[in-house]
Amino acid sequence: MAVILVGVAKAGFGGGAGVLGTPLMALTIPVAEAVALMLPLLIVCDIFSVWHYRTRFHRRSVGLLLAGSVLGVGAGTVFFGVFIGNQRVLELGVGTLALLFVAFRIGRGYISGKLEARRPSAAEGVLMGAASGFGSTLAHAGGPPAAMFVLPQKLPRDLFVGTTVTFFAGLNLIKVVPYYGLGLWKTGDVWTILMLAPLSFLGVRLGIILIRRFTDAWFTRAIYALLLATGLKLVLHG
Repeated sequence: MAVILVGVAKAGFGGGAGVLGTPLMALTIPVAEAVALMLPLLIVCDIFSVWHYRTRFHRRSVGLLLAGSVLGVGAGTVFFGVFIGNQRVLELGVGTLALLFVAFRIGRGYISGKLEARRPSAAEGVLMGAASGFGSTLAHAGGPPAAMFVLPQKLPRDLFVGTTVTFFAGLNLIKVVPYYGLGLWKTGDVWTILMLAPLSFLGVRLGIILIRRFTDAWFTRAIYALLLATGLKLVLHG
């Protein structure tokens, strides 16, 4: 279910619900394993999503966010390397990021309404990209900082979704090298990933259908309610 929801989010809702996959998996398997399994599945989703939005993204925003994300991925890799053997710290980290993600979503409408349409500076793009890279490395939860950079530009919905989809596709590829260096993938993970990959494709196709037929309000409310419960469980666990 987590994999299908991630696919739906990637294709139809700008990747925002992609953060749900890691906390859900972390309820039953170690955090490091959950994060590692999610990355290849996210990349599978990215392939189809990027193709769908291949001509609809804001190039300047994607470029600045990706430049900053390299710094964030580096910082996240150091954090992961230090605490990789401490399951409780990682659970707290993933759970806290999940709750912050929910808080951002709740306040996003207010924040967006208060933001005047403007062109954020390059420095803001690099800074928000770095924050996204850090959160994404730890829990695939880099959405809020990227959104804070893109939202003031008041892009049309399709262009906003395409921009976030394209940025996170690039960010996920950047994370492959440090994940490999940290030894997060095991030989047996290959078969698990191959079995789950078709569900990623199914989720992407479903997301494309949903965005054409429905508003995202009903979907996001359910997703973030589940994310809230999952985040609380991880934070309060133990």
